Amino acid sequence: MCLIIFSFRQNKDYPLIIAANRDEFYKRETKTLDVTDENPLVISGKDLESGGTWMGINRKTKKFAAITNYRDPSKIKDNAKSRGIIVSSFLNKDESPLIYLENLKKEKDLYNGFNFILGNVDEIFHYSNITDEITKIETGLHGVSNHLLNTPWPKVVKAKNLLQKSFESENVVESSLEMLKNDEIFDDEKLPQTGMGLEWERLLSPVFVKSEIYGTRSSSVLLIDKNGKIRFRERAYLEKGLVKDTDFFIS
Repeated sequence: MCLIIFSFRQNKDYPLIIAANRDEFYKRETKTLDVTDENPLVISGKDLESGGTWMGINRKTKKFAAITNYRDPSKIKDNAKSRGIIVSSFLNKDESPLIYLENLKKEKDLYNGFNFILGNVDEIFHYSNITDEITKIETGLHGVSNHLLNTPWPKVVKAKNLLQKSFESENVVESSLEMLKNDEIFDDEKLPQTGMGLEWERLLSPVFVKSEIYGTRSSSVLLIDKNGKIRFRERAYLEKGLVKDTDFFIS
């Protein structure tokens, strides 16, 4: 994932709403949202190159997880473990978020920089191996891209504003998926400087990223209602302009 916006305990019908975009190289092989081969209780997409995932949920425990990369090319380690495994491992283990995070902290240097969001409808946590801090999420609207939680990058601010309206609409899922397609490129003076160079900063600045080799591969919306029912929808953007929608309903 390269953008995660989520509402926690703001909506009277949906205590948790997550809307997210996954950006990746187009050539990287991916399995779209499905029940995983490793665990029939886990629903997620799959990175077929490294085996992990960017977002998923366990339909028995109803715990979820999602991850974004922290963008700093000067600190990339070529031999690092796949960050997607962090999400898969949490969803497959019978551990509380805090216990999992305490163990993850011990291995934080094995990975390149990341932001990890995990929890359930009752409690959510954020952890980044950049700051090495565990944060319990408070009620409100939150967002993370490729820096830290709630860093006011233009795309995060834009997405929060758009999705706040979607999260309050009658059709949260369709409205959110539409808002996640916003492709506004921001003025140069508003762009972060992460060491990628101006051309790439421009390219990566929109909510929905497009280029010749890299861009938004899928958008996802996850809802948990006040009765604990779950809806997980993924819209995958495939080759030649094809779109694949996948919907899971969990009672």
